[in-house]
Amino acid sequence: MKIICVVDDHVQSGSRLRAEHGVSFLIETDGQRVLFDTGQSAPVLLHNLAVLDFAPEQIDALILSHAHYDHTGGLAGLLKRVQGIPLYAHPDLFRERFRRTTTGPKRVGPSMDQAALASRVVLRLSPEPVEVVPGVWTTGEIAPRSEPEGRSPYHMIRQDRGWTADPYRDDLSVVLKTGMGLVLICGCCHAGLLNTLACVRRTFGSDPVALVGGIHLVHADEPTLGRVIDELRGYGPPLLWLGHCTGSRAFYVLKAAFGDRVSLCQTGTVLPF
Repeated sequence: MKIICVVDDHVQSGSRLRAEHGVSFLIETDGQRVLFDTGQSAPVLLHNLAVLDFAPEQIDALILSHAHYDHTGGLAGLLKRVQGIPLYAHPDLFRERFRRTTTGPKRVGPSMDQAALASRVVLRLSPEPVEVVPGVWTTGEIAPRSEPEGRSPYHMIRQDRGWTADPYRDDLSVVLKTGMGLVLICGCCHAGLLNTLACVRRTFGSDPVALVGGIHLVHADEPTLGRVIDELRGYGPPLLWLGHCTGSRAFYVLKAAFGDRVSLCQTGTVLPF
């Protein structure tokens, strides 16, 4: 089983790969390929897949971590090349999402609505954990959420009585069952890292040996970071390959706490398990 970071905010200097604010991972297992999120734009996603010597037509299934544009932006372009494959996500994926800006609310959800997507893929929407291909699972909805969530003060949804904070109900992660143990891949972890880890423990009966992706600590204060570090010690801690919305301050705080167990996961990173 192998994880390849196709899109991230960072890329090695001099690489032919491109970086942008977004995330996409390609999971290879037993001859099958699952794409988890599609980055912010089709040009970057398709360019990086080509540089990595993968054709969109080789993808067997799609998973979306949540609705935001930096995880769903490459969908429309990708689906011009591949159609009819299953797409796994939470049923709340199609709720309208907005970001507060100085010029008013801005839509930040998928560029394709449910009807358009349903005409090109087989939608498999579930709040429960689902096995996508053998050994590759979604977490399903992360609940309960007793620990801090990975929130942004700018994310909103519209309700009958006005605007309210985005509940991020659609946020899910991916769990791989590998020979080393469970590997957790997070898109943005808006549900909160500690809530997600607790969900994995309850659902799969053990703790991840490795954690990959964005864990949305970019807005975390010192007490929250301290609690994350304390709790991670009780989880091993796992090996951490972090990127996207983790935040540079959080990354270096975790690096100081756990040393070589923490690495940057940037565009082009290949992790064999």
